[in-house]
Amino acid sequence: MRTKLGGVLVALIAAAVLAALSMFVVDQRQHAIVFRLGEIVDIKTSPGLYLKLPIVDNVRYFDTRILTLDTAEPERFITSEKKNVLVDLFVKWRIVDVRQYYISVGGDEMRAQTRLSQTINSSLRDEFGNRTVHDVVSGERDQIMEFMRDRANEDASKIGVQVIDVRLKRVDLPQEVSESVYRRMEAERKRVANELRSTGAAESEKIRADADRQREVIIADAYSEAQRIKGEGDAKAAAIYARAYEQNPEFYAFYRSLEAYRVGLGSRSDVLVLDPNSEFFKYLKSPARPAK
Repeated sequence: MRTKLGGVLVALIAAAVLAALSMFVVDQRQHAIVFRLGEIVDIKTSPGLYLKLPIVDNVRYFDTRILTLDTAEPERFITSEKKNVLVDLFVKWRIVDVRQYYISVGGDEMRAQTRLSQTINSSLRDEFGNRTVHDVVSGERDQIMEFMRDRANEDASKIGVQVIDVRLKRVDLPQEVSESVYRRMEAERKRVANELRSTGAAESEKIRADADRQREVIIADAYSEAQRIKGEGDAKAAAIYARAYEQNPEFYAFYRSLEAYRVGLGSRSDVLVLDPNSEFFKYLKSPARPAK
């Protein structure tokens, strides 16, 4: 009885081992290649449970998620102006053809990243060599990244991978170049500022001259209008005086004498030398009530 139980246990263990050696699982993050005596006999790209020949077949898994190639140190490139720039970038890529990937780089992620890095580095040197510092810093940065992605993909397809994106994280000038560029930019900004100041001063003079001219015209017009109104007032006053004289000459003479006294004797500093019998004192000596 004990012998039979031991045999069953051994058979179960053997069956479990055989099942473990005959089955393998591929999840949604992986692709798998089945090798038989070193040769590729099958490729599994869908997640699931699969069978293989035990001992004879072996399975190798490949991560198909998006991977990142990030440069450890910024690379130095030369622009069309022969200026050095430091470029820091990263690349997003993934395996799309696991067979080609294995054949080309032996399924080695480091070899694949080295291949991509060389391709992108070479392409960047060509692109930067045809562009100015301004182009690579701001003007055509998006175009460069798009071109780099397309060009890298042409070579990446040969090793079974796809370049998802190429991003320039930072494009800087070396310290010695930054200082010279800063000085040149400072001089350029000063030149522009001086031009604006000169233009502003010229415009200010024109505005001030025009304002002065308008002021003179306004004053002249106002003086002319004042003289006209004054003339009209004098004419009306003369007409009133004339009518008053016609109505009562004696009262008019009395009124005019009072006006003369007010003007002639109104100030203590005025000195008049007159004959006491002068007509000027007519109403002072014998003031008479004017006739109505």
